[in-house]
Amino acid sequence: MVLHQHKFDVVRSHLDMVSDGDNGDVCQLRMLVAPFEESAISEDTFKVITHGLKRTKWMDPKTMDLVFRRYPEIGVTRAEIITAFCSLLHSILAPKNQFAFSMGNIYDVVTEARYIKYATSIADLFLDRFDPRDTITDEEFNARSNELISAINTDVDDTTAATILLKMNDIVRQTLRTNVYLKMRYSLGLRLNPKIMSNRTGTKELPYGLIFSHGRRFNAFHVRFQDIARGGMRLVTPPNPEQFALESSRQYDECYGLAFAQNLKNKDIPEGGSKAVNLINCNGLSEQAKQFVMRKSVKAFSDTILDLIIDTAETRENVVDYLGKKEVIYLGPDEQVTVEDISWITKRAEKRGYDISNAFMSSKPTAGINHKEFGVTSEGVNTFLDVALQEVLNINPREQEFTIKMTGGPEGDVAGNEIKILVREFGANAKIVGVADSSGCAEDPDGLDHEELLLLVENDLSISNFNCNKLGTEGKVYLASNEKGAKARDTMHNRLKADAFIPAGGRPNTIDITNYQNFLMPDGTTPSSPLIVEGANLFITAEARQALYDDAGVAIVKDSSANKCGVIASSYEICAAMMLSENEFYEHKEEIVNDVLAKLRGFADVEARLLFREFAKSSESLPHISQVISNVINDTTHAIARALDGIPKEEQDELLPLFREHLPESLSALAFDKASETIPEQYIKNAIASCLASKIVYKEGTDFVASIPKEKLASFALDYVSKEKDIAKLKASLKDVDMPESEKEEIIRLLHKGGVRTALS
Repeated sequence: MVLHQHKFDVVRSHLDMVSDGDNGDVCQLRMLVAPFEESAISEDTFKVITHGLKRTKWMDPKTMDLVFRRYPEIGVTRAEIITAFCSLLHSILAPKNQFAFSMGNIYDVVTEARYIKYATSIADLFLDRFDPRDTITDEEFNARSNELISAINTDVDDTTAATILLKMNDIVRQTLRTNVYLKMRYSLGLRLNPKIMSNRTGTKELPYGLIFSHGRRFNAFHVRFQDIARGGMRLVTPPNPEQFALESSRQYDECYGLAFAQNLKNKDIPEGGSKAVNLINCNGLSEQAKQFVMRKSVKAFSDTILDLIIDTAETRENVVDYLGKKEVIYLGPDEQVTVEDISWITKRAEKRGYDISNAFMSSKPTAGINHKEFGVTSEGVNTFLDVALQEVLNINPREQEFTIKMTGGPEGDVAGNEIKILVREFGANAKIVGVADSSGCAEDPDGLDHEELLLLVENDLSISNFNCNKLGTEGKVYLASNEKGAKARDTMHNRLKADAFIPAGGRPNTIDITNYQNFLMPDGTTPSSPLIVEGANLFITAEARQALYDDAGVAIVKDSSANKCGVIASSYEICAAMMLSENEFYEHKEEIVNDVLAKLRGFADVEARLLFREFAKSSESLPHISQVISNVINDTTHAIARALDGIPKEEQDELLPLFREHLPESLSALAFDKASETIPEQYIKNAIASCLASKIVYKEGTDFVASIPKEKLASFALDYVSKEKDIAKLKASLKDVDMPESEKEEIIRLLHKGGVRTALS
């Protein structure tokens, strides 16, 4: 198609298949070509053809159909812009009318013969606005944009078509950066003003930043809520076209919700919350082809993010910037991202010249803290479970039996590690009565055999592999490959009675306001589990959480609290990447990881204690209190961070011990002295602010901190540090006082409990 477009004919071709070992086969196609007409062919023509052939590897089939079959005159780049805008429009417009603005209908409307001229003009406006060699002025852009709006309003009678075309025009205005002029790009990337999605967020908080990427068989969003932000990349691979269309309509909402939850759980670290969701069309592909497309989509999306954030000679020359500031993004692995993906992304960041390439992707296999290997998320989940069993159900899990049901399966990160930790911490007291994953479910009212579960975890096997000989008399294993088994799997989390339910895997919004009653017993007021600890993100919608509490008193430890430890571990990994060389980290990895795990348990325990203290004196639900804790810490962090920008460097340095206290002991001992040389200044400021904010809120509670006027929060926090030092001196001076030890200990306890607050009053 590329050759035909440039008036070349294929005279002869030869195909070879060359083995590439474990990577499979390489297809090598050689062609002898000749022009249709005898004429001199310039070297520039061959450069264009070569570039076009390379680009086809990364172009979506719809783009290729549009330019090579339907409208050759519009050219490859315009066709790519049009199909990218159509994909983005589905996420923007679907809430208005899911039928009128379905994925297929948007594409059909835009590419109709009577409307393609408007789409092409919008693509031309986009190209001219971001042309690095001849950028149009803002005045010219506004004039041409307004002309298009006027023409569409005048000439397009169909309201659906007009809405689509006008929003396409708006996408151009709301794009702040693009990689469209980078020659070797893997997809088309847009750094957007988040206002473009304002109809989806409504009155909810707008994100800080938004990236959209459109490539071969995939569309991806990256949403973040602060300048410096961290969050995982997940891959979504719907099994059929209908499910793909559904996932496409809610892709942005999923990404927004995950990023928002991430921002709540990131309250203890310097980075704000972000998330990336890569929706991949694998329909009609074999399993091998699906894996190939998934890996390729990860590469294309992550490289496109780099296109939009790195500062190199190539980007300075080819990327027109209407944002006007440097951006720092940190990624982590989420669903379906492999170790090989992580390694490739890290190496690619280094090759592309990203300033802190080691920090671009967390969970690296050697110089990282792999979440699944070390169970970092599950350590926090289990700590919250431990405290919740005691506070809600009056069960001491180390001395009394309790029952658990969970989704996620033994091969999953959170669920598999939670099984290991339950056995490690509570032994036979933990009766796991049900486990479900994509393959099916296993159920046993006497408790599933621990050794068999651990064997599945160790060998990365799904629950369908559970040995039926290890079941009790009433135990069963259901396979999702048949209708009965699929139904049992899909209803297990509702049907089985257990003291606690841990959703540690599964799609977002599995329990929502339309089906939450299924979690209740036939009387409509008794829950199948009175306690839920959310190991998975967004498994239950906010409305369903509240309804379960209102109707049945279900105590739910929200995801932004329960599974926060994964992102804290990733943050520590990034700190280590900035402070140590790869060899230094690897040499001390065991010690660092052990210290990180201890820190994680501490972070989970201190929040769990505050959460249930505040729950005991409140009529509000646990999820509400959890969000209040996050909001108060984040508000305090932002106030302190703003204040730090206005104080002298010497005074900032006096607060560095807060950052040192935050770090794992071994990492601090190894490299804290050179932190200011290797870590960006803004990151250190954020670290100081978040450390101080969380320290104050966990100690004093949300009511006290929230009662302080926002304009006084920063000065209060800085005074708090000063008074804390004074109290520490008082405690130390008591060592030499001649009085009974019991009296000393009581005075120290009182000083610790309320001394700082008293000193501030």
